[in-house]
Amino acid sequence: MEMDSNSSATPNLVDQTEKSLEGINYWTWSELLVALKQCQDLSPASNSSFVLEKVLESLIGRLSLPTVASPFRCSSENFSSQFSSDISSTCSTRNNCSPTTWWFEDLLFLNVILFDKVIRMMVSQKVDHAIISKFLIFYLRSRLPSTGLAEQRQIMEKVISLLLLLDRSCLSCKGLFDVLRVVSSLKILSKCYKLKLELLIGSQLDQATLDHLLVPSPPRKKYMYDVNLVLRLAEAYIRRGWMTPSRLKKVGRLMDSYLMEVAPDFLLKPSTFAALVSVLPDSARESSDRLYQAMDLYLEVHTQLCEEEKMRLCYALNHEKLSAESLQHLGQNSKFPSITSLQVFITQESKHSSSISNCLYYIKRVDEFRICREHKEDPHEPVRPLARKHEHSRETGVHLQQMQCRVAELENACTVLQSQVPNVTEQRFCNSGKFRSLPKLCS
Repeated sequence: MEMDSNSSATPNLVDQTEKSLEGINYWTWSELLVALKQCQDLSPASNSSFVLEKVLESLIGRLSLPTVASPFRCSSENFSSQFSSDISSTCSTRNNCSPTTWWFEDLLFLNVILFDKVIRMMVSQKVDHAIISKFLIFYLRSRLPSTGLAEQRQIMEKVISLLLLLDRSCLSCKGLFDVLRVVSSLKILSKCYKLKLELLIGSQLDQATLDHLLVPSPPRKKYMYDVNLVLRLAEAYIRRGWMTPSRLKKVGRLMDSYLMEVAPDFLLKPSTFAALVSVLPDSARESSDRLYQAMDLYLEVHTQLCEEEKMRLCYALNHEKLSAESLQHLGQNSKFPSITSLQVFITQESKHSSSISNCLYYIKRVDEFRICREHKEDPHEPVRPLARKHEHSRETGVHLQQMQCRVAELENACTVLQSQVPNVTEQRFCNSGKFRSLPKLCS
């Protein structure tokens, strides 16, 4: 492979090699694997040889074919004796492989340098990025247990770098979390590459599930789950800045579920929980009910918080997005800051005022519509202007009386509500019964 056409060797080995490569398209899969392993076993100079390029082009071309000649039949007779034990050992599991992943185990012998070259050529030849990402994760999980620390670190860094080359929409969120768990358990990856991986996962947060986020806390940390990781992932998702409203709301529902799970953790600091509560913008939530339930659960467990800490915790709660039931429960909830009852009253008053305004507007529009309809003349009846005028006046008087009665009823309702305000503080201790389901941490 290191000879050239100017060599004095007779016959010229380069010419013979080029001639033999002319029929490479007719080689079996096993023969291509043997040739690739021979290239790898030779000196590093062979990594840039024309032989390796030819072998890789032919081999990768076979991967995209749905009906390759012998993908599920391992013909060990085509292997040379010195390589057959390395490559054909995976033949027993071939029939259990997917039609798109049958070749994964055959390429596990690649070292890091050749592995990088193979993946980059796959990307350049438009191999499905979803398949490439699956192979990257498969290679990582299969090779790490049998290598030393130095090579483990090289493999992890290489896999993360290659994942960044792929289309984000083709990446599996579950697969990325699997990679994160693997690299976190080994603790040999540099912070730079771990940050790159977290940014990659953060960009896919709208595809995550609650189980994905429930990552155990690092060693020597007393809290239950790695809440700082989830906080960084949420910040990474927000920083990308181009998410659609529907995806943002999906992340909002996911974060509310996560808050319900971590809220009972007695060792979770108020500052950390407050950061989780406020990491997403208000537009990420259509309703604040679940967020309120998580706050209520946290305050129930953390009874030692001062008023200032409670206020900082409840700052992100939008009362306008609470349902009537949740708003009433909050007004009577003694665990929340004392000023909350006043905020609840203001919110209820605002909603009642809005209801009154909407009702008056509706009555006005209905009355205008009736008046306009009465002004229309019926061509089949004789015109009686005087009788029509008296009838119109009488009908208008009736409508005004009805409108005044309805306004009086709404004012009475507001008066009753105002009379109950002095009792709100006392009623806050009369907490209602079960209001939420217990999270996994309490079960």
